[in-house]
Amino acid sequence: MHILEQEDLHYIWHPFTQMQDWQKETPLVIESASGVYLKDIHGKKYIDGISSLWTNVHGHKKLEIHNAIRKQLRKIAHSTMLGSSNVPAIQLAKKLVEITPKNLVKVFYSDNGSTAAEIALKIAFQYWKQKDNGKYKTKTKFISLSNAYHGDTVGSVSLGGIDIFHQIYKPLLFETIKIPAPYCYRCPVNHKNIKGCKFDCLKKFEDTIAKEAHNIAAFVIEPLMQGAAGMIKQPNGYLTKIRKICSDNNILLILDEVATGFGRTGKMFACEKENIQPDILTMAKGLTAGYLPLAATLTTKEIFEAFLGNIEDHKTFYHGHTYTGNQLGCVAALANIKIFKKEKVLLLLQDKIDFLTKKLEGFKTLNHIGDIRQQGFMVGIELVKNKQDKTPYEITEKIGHKVILEARKKGVMIRPLGDTIILMPPLSINKKELEKLLDITKSSIEIVTQK
Repeated sequence: MHILEQEDLHYIWHPFTQMQDWQKETPLVIESASGVYLKDIHGKKYIDGISSLWTNVHGHKKLEIHNAIRKQLRKIAHSTMLGSSNVPAIQLAKKLVEITPKNLVKVFYSDNGSTAAEIALKIAFQYWKQKDNGKYKTKTKFISLSNAYHGDTVGSVSLGGIDIFHQIYKPLLFETIKIPAPYCYRCPVNHKNIKGCKFDCLKKFEDTIAKEAHNIAAFVIEPLMQGAAGMIKQPNGYLTKIRKICSDNNILLILDEVATGFGRTGKMFACEKENIQPDILTMAKGLTAGYLPLAATLTTKEIFEAFLGNIEDHKTFYHGHTYTGNQLGCVAALANIKIFKKEKVLLLLQDKIDFLTKKLEGFKTLNHIGDIRQQGFMVGIELVKNKQDKTPYEITEKIGHKVILEARKKGVMIRPLGDTIILMPPLSINKKELEKLLDITKSSIEIVTQK
């Protein structure tokens, strides 16, 4: 075993990893990357099938982003935004307002998706406390989906609904209201005719609103596709229905576009597909194209103005991060957005999305694939023990993990969410590379599930 592999086992505690199992395997240690390929310390190459956890957009070693960071390093790497500002942060804020829904006009920076969600929660909570001199101060509750994931801080975990991640922390959390997610493959209301569905899973939301609208601050949702839940795709029109219910009942709509933003659904932001304007929008991951930690929470003018007042009014938003608006992250994000326009990324992506859709059809013949969920370049392939009655595998069988290890042998890096295999390659991947990724994923599933 390589010395670095030994030292990883000796020193590092990995995220979302049962370390007892980790100790039994030889760690994969990445040393370099180029384009859509990662290279380990032994020189073996792997297609980055999950964009280095859904962040990498234009491939690794993208010259324009490298040059932007180098140029900024010759000026300054970081200075605080508490009491001062900086050039890239201003330029990026203007650009983000230009490319997001037109009602969003103010940008609050942070470091990652969890902190962006935390900021959105605190802004929504404080907004209602301060709006119209406290007229709406009872609006303190939040609604999210039953299997939601919005991050790992205490506030964002409170919104969460994935027991395997969140249940143990329940004593630390504040209470939130959960409504059934539109998980059509395993319909939460046992609807027999999915094609004839009229969003029956929203009935609990409507019933809750009828009783408690005066207590609800905001509804928080990942638009179109729930990422960490297992790529749960929302039916067309679902988000539009959510927006209308929120608007009709004076409830803020917070869209978490941390995973869905920056081209992943085929649009720059997922909410564009249904022409939805949120009250608050969060972004991270693809914001810097996978280069540096940076996040942003955008709000409307109306929300921002509720925080204005004299110092003695105590309306200030007392929240901040050491690296808020970091210059290096901001120039990487600016370069990222420039590449989208210069290289016509979204336009050229459409043909690759169609190719992906057609190739995924071939997966449906496999005996243990229960459901394939796709939204643009976001894919979830749910594996089941019995295709007829949708019986899942036992957790102890570790089927998803076995599939990704098999794929790794063949030169593909992917990651499961339980027994759902996730594919989210860089948008820059070409058809030949995409075909290789899909062929290896399919054969890996077939090998593991037939053992």
